[in-house]
Amino acid sequence: MTLVGSINNLELNNYKIFEIRNIDISGLTNLENSEIKKKIKSLNLKNILLLNRFELSQIIDSNPLVQNYEVIKIYPSSIDIKILKTKLLAKLNKDGKTLFLGSNGKLSEYNFSKKSLPFIFGNPDIDDFLNLKNEIDDSKFSYIEFKNFYFFPSGRWDLELKNNILIKLSENEINDSLDYAFDFMKNNNIDNFKAIDLRVKNQIILND
Repeated sequence: MTLVGSINNLELNNYKIFEIRNIDISGLTNLENSEIKKKIKSLNLKNILLLNRFELSQIIDSNPLVQNYEVIKIYPSSIDIKILKTKLLAKLNKDGKTLFLGSNGKLSEYNFSKKSLPFIFGNPDIDDFLNLKNEIDDSKFSYIEFKNFYFFPSGRWDLELKNNILIKLSENEINDSLDYAFDFMKNNNIDNFKAIDLRVKNQIILND
């Protein structure tokens, strides 16, 4: 959160000119912006000079679609809140519901992405998946090439590509293993194989 503003004369705190009369919120849909605005208004904020950062941040941060935001004081009586919406990365099943995981690490029931999102199977911690996402981003693969992620209790991942080939990763050296698989697929004909097993270091086992 960023709060921009300055206080020039604290003796003016009681002047009605500094009463908060306008709150503008942008970055989400009109409905989502309105819901956040309604909650902020329920705080019954009085004076722009005495704006409670903690109460404000609690409301905005509680929305799982918010990645980041900036709060700007526009003197004498307005607040402008600019929100950066999170990017949806994947979907998963939790307690019988399909939820959507954002790049902020939060789960939401709301799918605003027009793209087809990969599905996460198993029960990984959110940080485990975000770490995997970072490893993929740092590899020669593109994240959009994957359609499913399978997590195992041992902490290991299997990654299914959109061409239906399954990449079986070891628990360690994920980035190197992905690059190894990428180069192998690029330089070899693997049309008749369904899986690339990288669980043994410096070895590739093909399964048909």
